Amino acid sequence: MELIVFDLDGTLLDRSSRISTYTQETLILLAEKGIAYTVATGRSLHAAQEILTGHGFLLPHIYSNGVLIWDPRADTLLMDNFLALAEVGHLLEAILAQGITPFITCMNSKQEHFIFHPPVQTEMEERLLTLFQARPRVKILPAAQMPADVEISNVSMIGPGSKIEAIQLAMSSEEHLVAYSGPAIENSGMKWMDVHHCKASKGGAVTLLREQLGVSKVICFGDSDNDLSMFAMADEAYAPANALAVVKSAATAVIGPHDADGIAHFLRERFAL
Repeated sequence: MELIVFDLDGTLLDRSSRISTYTQETLILLAEKGIAYTVATGRSLHAAQEILTGHGFLLPHIYSNGVLIWDPRADTLLMDNFLALAEVGHLLEAILAQGITPFITCMNSKQEHFIFHPPVQTEMEERLLTLFQARPRVKILPAAQMPADVEISNVSMIGPGSKIEAIQLAMSSEEHLVAYSGPAIENSGMKWMDVHHCKASKGGAVTLLREQLGVSKVICFGDSDNDLSMFAMADEAYAPANALAVVKSAATAVIGPHDADGIAHFLRERFAL
């Protein structure tokens, strides 16, 4: 059994963060030919559900850069790498010291999802909060209501690049944490950053799926530094032309860009669809 693993943003999705019609048709062709595929994304479960529903993603999904593996057929978690509130205390102090608002994504024992946050302080944070509020089945609550025994999947933030970099430097001694960041808006000087448990990675999660599903070959697609761990364990790894240079250098080959259906065109040729 071969397993194809897609990153979403900047890879499978177009510039509108959607699966294009051509890519939708390609996924149908993959399924008809019995070729297995799934997703490994930095997005949270509920941030990706609207995008993935109806496109044949039946195998377990990897979310939040490997924090969660979720089985859509059984609606259960197969793996989680959560953080306790005490484990992110110094991180939250560093974020607040820079005048940035942390958005703390959590899950309880009933698999209910929450995002806790102190008051937003900028227009950019307000826009991010609006996006979170539009997600189905996610409760957005004030940080003051966050229980002490909460299980945290990740802490997200957005702000000026210099402040995000200062937060990264402040958390560099926190060996149990790992951070991924990137430009929020091109040429704006603004950056986003997600922080989660160091044990969580796309590569680790894909390795676990490989063992559980009896996969003989993993073929993965990704564009950013959070994809490097799965590139390292995959049999074949492909980067779209828009990928970071470090990702392209780690890839088996560089293919067409995400906003020109590069992955779909490659798959049709690779599997004679």
